[in-house]
Order: sequence, then structure tokens, then C-alpha cells
Amino acid sequence: MGTKIHLLTDGSGCPLRFILTGGQVNDCTQALALLDGMTGKAVLADKAYDSRAILERIQKMQAVAVIPPTATRKIQREYDHQLYRQRNCIERTFRWLKQFRRIATRYDRKAHYFLATLQIAAFAIWG
Repeated sequence: MGTKIHLLTDGSGCPLRFILTGGQVNDCTQALALLDGMTGKAVLADKAYDSRAILERIQKMQAVAVIPPTATRKIQREYDHQLYRQRNCIERTFRWLKQFRRIATRYDRKAHYFLATLQIAAFAIWG
């Protein structure tokens, strides 16, 4: 039906890694692949990434998980609310990427062409 962009950025919003999936794929299924081989002090994500496997991976990275717990969690974890406010930098990165008309409307029919377009746009962000 559509394409979902899973994105990892650094603290300033510069894209580090993209994964493309179908629009129906849950966000948290790609988080471990995005975090693979990465280091950092903190990982900021929304409630969709609140899973035991992701939290354990972040702990192995020796980073702080700044992920709000889902409402269905029996034991609600604490997280840094002030640091979580910085999560908007990834939303700004998505908004900047979608300024490229080719990305916003998904002109490319093949996924590898679309991924290449995303990478070109990422170069522009880094530049």
C-alpha cells in the first residue's frame, strides 16, 4: 500500500541510516537493525519502540533509553522528560526530507531507487 521510512539520526538531526519497509510494518521491528553497530549516550524514540528487546539493546550499548512506556505496561518505567523533548529533531528531519517532492510523493517505483533518492537528500542535509 505504501512505503515506510525507518530513520536513525544523530543528535543534530543528520540522517545516519535508512530502512525501507511496506507501510503496514510496525516501527519497532526495524529498531534493532537501525541500532546495530551504533554507539551513543542516549536513544530517543516514541512509544512505538517500547519493547524489552529494544531496551536491552540500548542497555548493551551503554546508553540511556529515553522512550516513554506504553499505557499497557504493568510497571511504568521512568524516562527523562526534558531529554525526550529533543526527539522533535527526527521529526524535523522527516519534514526536511519531505521538502523534496520526489520523496514526498514517492515518484520512484522501485524501492532501491527511492532509497537512493533518500540518500541524495541526506547528503544535502549533511552538506
